Amino acid sequence: MPKSTSPETTAPSGARPELFIGTAGPGVKKTDPILVADNVTRTFGGMTAVDVAHVEIPRGAITALIGPNGAGKTTLFNLLTGFDRPTTGTWQFDGISLAGMPAYKVARTGMVRTFQLTKALGLLSVLENMRLGATKQGGEHFFTALISSLWRKREKEITAQAMELLARFKLDSKAGDYAASLSGGQRKLLEMARALMTVPRLVMLDEPMAGVNPALTQSLLGHILNLKTEGMTVLFVEHDMHMVQTIADWVIVMAEGKIVAEGYPDEVMRDTAVIDAYLGAHHDTDLGSLTGQLEVAKELGDEFLVSEISDEIQEEPKNGK
Repeated sequence: MPKSTSPETTAPSGARPELFIGTAGPGVKKTDPILVADNVTRTFGGMTAVDVAHVEIPRGAITALIGPNGAGKTTLFNLLTGFDRPTTGTWQFDGISLAGMPAYKVARTGMVRTFQLTKALGLLSVLENMRLGATKQGGEHFFTALISSLWRKREKEITAQAMELLARFKLDSKAGDYAASLSGGQRKLLEMARALMTVPRLVMLDEPMAGVNPALTQSLLGHILNLKTEGMTVLFVEHDMHMVQTIADWVIVMAEGKIVAEGYPDEVMRDTAVIDAYLGAHHDTDLGSLTGQLEVAKELGDEFLVSEISDEIQEEPKNGK
């Protein structure tokens, strides 16, 4: 994979936060990292899906993890959150080593993730799905479950917390409905709300906009920005370059399992490593325009994204009136 040949970039002292030390590039050190990973690899047979020498996620910022299909983004998510085991590697979350830790224990440390394909339990109600996300539930243990006085108070607290979050995500009217009855976008909202039941410090979102009706896109963007406002760190995988440029403070680019570029969104989009690895022939594409995004979506073979962007382009003249 070619190395970046873009001009050296140092942290600005203006409006943008100073997130890194030295020169921006793959593996650059951050001023205050919340997650640090070293030599994380994952091989399947003779194929290396992830080969990350070093990466740090800045605390209190929204970081986008981008790259072409098959770059290893979701696999890296799975490794860091305990849903898969690496071939090699170590990583620490807020100074706590997570290597070899199972997923449920990782979540208890304050690092939670959502999935590209939502994991809502369809035959449970929306409220029951929310309750499952909470920690420290005495009623989950066999012996304490037999004595309601030991867990009744905690259950009331969990229910109140769940309803507050559902109201925030405009799902409170659906609290008693089966999760299976929700639309794709509503399930994304439910999964994000359920993740917040653990009161996390780092929220990892795997393609939060995938399959979401455009009517809910703005709502999801607002909720992601609110996570940062509330003091949480966000790391998300996304193909929508417009969304990345709109809300991300920092961008990490993966290709063929490796990190090939890092930097502020506008600067990363000009990086030659990104142009070569991610955009391919569309090196002159304006990713901030709908037509530019349509070109990239076609190259990625994302039919849903092509359809959504095409619809937006058709609506542009109407919206411009």
